[in-house]
Amino acid sequence: MHRRHLLLAALAVCHAPLAHAQDAWPAKPIRLVVPFAAGGTSDILARTIGDKLQGVLKQTVVIDNKAGAGGVIGADVVAKSPPDGYTLLLGTIASHAINPALQPKMPYNAATDFAPVILLGSISNVLLVGAEQPFKNVKDLIAAAKAKPGSITFASAGQGSSQHMSGEMFKLLAGAELTHVPYKGSAPAIQDVIGGQVPMSFETVTVAAPHIQSGRVRALAVTSAARSPALPTVPTLQEAGVAGFDVASWQALYAPAGTPPAVVQRLNAEVEKILAQPEIKAKLDSLGLVHSPNTPAQFVAFGNAEMAKWVKVVKDGRVKAE
Repeated sequence: MHRRHLLLAALAVCHAPLAHAQDAWPAKPIRLVVPFAAGGTSDILARTIGDKLQGVLKQTVVIDNKAGAGGVIGADVVAKSPPDGYTLLLGTIASHAINPALQPKMPYNAATDFAPVILLGSISNVLLVGAEQPFKNVKDLIAAAKAKPGSITFASAGQGSSQHMSGEMFKLLAGAELTHVPYKGSAPAIQDVIGGQVPMSFETVTVAAPHIQSGRVRALAVTSAARSPALPTVPTLQEAGVAGFDVASWQALYAPAGTPPAVVQRLNAEVEKILAQPEIKAKLDSLGLVHSPNTPAQFVAFGNAEMAKWVKVVKDGRVKAE
């Protein structure tokens, strides 16, 4: 009996440092990788949440912009980081749903190389036409596209972007053949729509709203299943007659796979509290971001459904990576 007590005491001593280390998280600064350039929606969101999170966790949250390949480069950095809770990712629909469906070879597995923490929110895209274009509604556009298949072009922020894939889904569900014109970002794409070089585009509500308000472009419909709070008078594509259309550009927080569940749960709880703060809700509204409370398990289910959706769109639409 004495030996058994000694053995149990020894085991307790051996496990004490590990237990203490987990209880003490975080004990050093946390790196939040943003896989896009500074100044964009993802970067603004990461800095807004990071600033609040470091106040709660009593540790510095360092924002690390690692842009490139539609979010793939930055996401890969996190996928290959130690799962200790000190490296996080501001992931998106591009890094975790569209590119995995579109790219034949990915450096990470979006479904297994990450621990989903929380879905931060979704931003609707909006179908835009230039102010001088004759299309007054979605039915006009579909009729014109069917009359001359491929003659109408649509601009996007780039190959594989949510704006591009909104167009691909539109082609499938509306039965309207359009020709994609990819740009290097939203700014040049929408400027060419304004200038009349391209008749239409799909763009995020965040980018499009000021141009809609100025009258330089006309919004025909939003891509999400529900109307956007930023554009409450603009119908959804489903309301406009394109059944089943539901696309939103989402933002989320991930950790590397294998991160302790207790750390993931605490991050989820703390970020959820941050997102509920009035000033943060106002910030989300200004970005056109709609958030609904969710657990890590609910976020996993959402992510799996998004991956399956875009695999189907890429396959059925025969969309190729460029």
